[in-house]
Amino acid sequence: MKKLMCHLVSGYPTMDLSKQAAAGMVEGGASYLEVQFPFSDPTADGKRIQEACVKALEGGFTVGEGFRMVKELTRTYPQVPLFIMSYASPVFRRGISWFLDQAKEAGATGLIVPDLPFDQDEGYYQAAWDRGLHPVSVVVPTMDPRRLDRLLSLLQAQGESYVYVALRTGITGDPTNLSEESLSFLKALAGKGLKLLAGFGVSSSAQVEALSPYVEAVVVGSYLVGIIQKWASSRTAGSAPVGTFFPERGVSLKEASLKETVARAVAELLLPA
Repeated sequence: MKKLMCHLVSGYPTMDLSKQAAAGMVEGGASYLEVQFPFSDPTADGKRIQEACVKALEGGFTVGEGFRMVKELTRTYPQVPLFIMSYASPVFRRGISWFLDQAKEAGATGLIVPDLPFDQDEGYYQAAWDRGLHPVSVVVPTMDPRRLDRLLSLLQAQGESYVYVALRTGITGDPTNLSEESLSFLKALAGKGLKLLAGFGVSSSAQVEALSPYVEAVVVGSYLVGIIQKWASSRTAGSAPVGTFFPERGVSLKEASLKETVARAVAELLLPA
């Protein structure tokens, strides 16, 4: 069965519209949501998500608003596990305990902090586990095997754990070709008793289909943020519609709501390749 973890930036294009985008993701078939709290220096992200973060921050995004959005989504869609994505700086600035307490209170299943590795975590992993939250580690095919083994042993000792597999090094959004190395890496991890979330540049149903046998869910981020950006541009700039998302109904991108647009995009990723 194919499952998607759909990524969005909280507060982009606005807080209300980001909630509509999340609703569209669930309606389109998302099994997981990943809500990114925008940060001024998103080092792992490509141009689309960087621009979305800038817009959200310019629009007045606050961490408190982000947690309120998470709480609203987890109450509205209790069947869809939600993971908060943040960089380490906002976590440390407010304190690990405070940040994790807020995440727990908001109903998050776990957190993805890509620049906070398990062996330099300042107690973050244990604090998350103590609260019943999943701290999601990010691994890549080029990771040192001995370090990877230490991480896997740590996670296996906790029972059910999630791991985010970045299919390549670099930043999000760049095109990803599924190499034999990446697939072999996934196959090797698939037998470790962990829930794998695989992404970085996924943008087609063919990629989703190829990855699905080995993972709990395929992560789609920059592609969907790009869909949201195109929708927002068609509204604010008065430009011509970009593509037709509902040809059977003759509804263009400019005419469809953001929720409808995102739902259609997610549903298309789940179609047979």
